[in-house]
Amino acid sequence: MNKKAINRLKVVLAEHGKTNKWLAEKLNKNGTTVSRWCTNEVQPSLDTLLEIANLFGIDVKELINSTLDEK
Repeated sequence: MNKKAINRLKVVLAEHGKTNKWLAEKLNKNGTTVSRWCTNEVQPSLDTLLEIANLFGIDVKELINSTLDEK
């Protein structure tokens, strides 16, 4: 089964010139955890996504890929 890229965290980090390490430090999370989020191996909680959106000053929807383009 193919792994669906649910979040856009890796893209958003790149767009803002930030690293996984930076985000891990800001969220007080393990770097491995953030790396797994960025590769869509696991997903952050909704609360964490809101915290990330607030760090970047963006809408939480920008962190999630649309499900409408799956045709």
